[in-house]
Amino acid sequence: MSQEPRQLSGLDASFLYLESDTAPMHIGGVSIVRTETADGPFDLDHLRRLLASRLGVSRTLTQRLQETPLNLGKPYWVEDDDFDLDRHLSRTQLPEPGGWKELGALMAWEFSRPLPRDRPLWEILMVEGLHLEGQDGDCVALISKIHHAAIDGVSGSEMMSALFDVRPSTPPPYEVPELHPAPGPSTKEMLQRSGRSLQKTPKALTQGIVGAVGGLVRSGIALGREGVMPPPMPFTAPRTLFNVAVSKQRSWGAALLPLAKIKALRHHLPGTTVNDVVLSVCAGALRNYLLQRQELPAKPLVAMVPISVRAKKESGTMGNKVSAMLVSLATDLESAEERLAAVHDNANRSKLMHQAVGARNLADASEFIPFSLAGLGSRLYSRLHLAEKHRPIFNLVITNVPGPRVPLYVGAARLEAHIGAAPVFDGMGLILPIFSYADTLAVGVTACRKVVPNADDLTHLLHASLDELYALVDG
Repeated sequence: MSQEPRQLSGLDASFLYLESDTAPMHIGGVSIVRTETADGPFDLDHLRRLLASRLGVSRTLTQRLQETPLNLGKPYWVEDDDFDLDRHLSRTQLPEPGGWKELGALMAWEFSRPLPRDRPLWEILMVEGLHLEGQDGDCVALISKIHHAAIDGVSGSEMMSALFDVRPSTPPPYEVPELHPAPGPSTKEMLQRSGRSLQKTPKALTQGIVGAVGGLVRSGIALGREGVMPPPMPFTAPRTLFNVAVSKQRSWGAALLPLAKIKALRHHLPGTTVNDVVLSVCAGALRNYLLQRQELPAKPLVAMVPISVRAKKESGTMGNKVSAMLVSLATDLESAEERLAAVHDNANRSKLMHQAVGARNLADASEFIPFSLAGLGSRLYSRLHLAEKHRPIFNLVITNVPGPRVPLYVGAARLEAHIGAAPVFDGMGLILPIFSYADTLAVGVTACRKVVPNADDLTHLLHASLDELYALVDG
């Protein structure tokens, strides 16, 4: 198999220059998988045979980075001419008693360590010795790490097809994969392409700014005509304990919530979406977490909510095709019912603004950032702790990815649950990746340890927040 070299987009490259010693920029999570199968126990050899037979499904698995000379342009993805599957797979044993606490500590450790850049940017660690509350039968955990430059939460579902199936299957016998790497671009080619890109930048940047400003004007007029307050703008979020320079250490926790309760709440308020309910559950937990620490600001917290702008014709392509909207979480409201209504209205206003500005205008803005200067600026920003000297752009990220309702399998082994993890960085020490699968909505709490020392404190509050909201339906 062979794939032609491809240059990273501006958004993909931004995840590389945002990366630092204290902020590894990979996403992933933990998959809980049953070990009993009709074909014998699920083990590392089973996983190895499966992935060896699926390497052609996603180019992310076999491509590494090739930097441009002097960082004058964005890097390229090229086929790894020294690819070795065993460099990406490993196993370990969870210490006793092997519960969620021990798994969370291991996840925190894994997500504090950056991926090596001399190979394709992914790893899977098989974790044995699990005894998880709420999980029946013998299970192992698969901790997956993939660099955010290669994949986003939505296009990640395409890579998941390399690992997951909708029916059990027996992997074929292991064979060393035959790869035929295409040569990467030469130094001369990369310099020529970088020069052409720089020539196009002023015109393209002007067009992008004109489109975005025009959208802002149109949305402002539309909202003003209806007497509706505009959604929050960047740098208007209140300062919180989440918005500081981050350390190297992480904390991680999992809240597995029944999807049936989420969907029941959707019908409580006409027009409310599942995403509105999810944001409200998170808002209630965040409000109570800050209240307990006497740190709740008077102004409501603002969440950045990623939105996919991947067109159908872009299905199967690498990288990130995402934009974002800012949503006020109404954390200043004590009533759970009023908070749900407010979040619903706030999300609608943010969607209107986002549509008017143009999702592609926002997503494509990163194409015009000088790669070498951006990397230097990011390191300087981190070293000087500048995140603590201005208002936050937003307070946290909440990303909700709908998953399949049908069971999935890793080869012959059934997937019981999947909980996400994602990067934090200076100015944003907390992120809540959310993934629904079968009858469960899983919230993975990833945080800087000095911001949230014990992620379970927040996962317990997520359960309590859902119960508080569900009382509106069940009461």
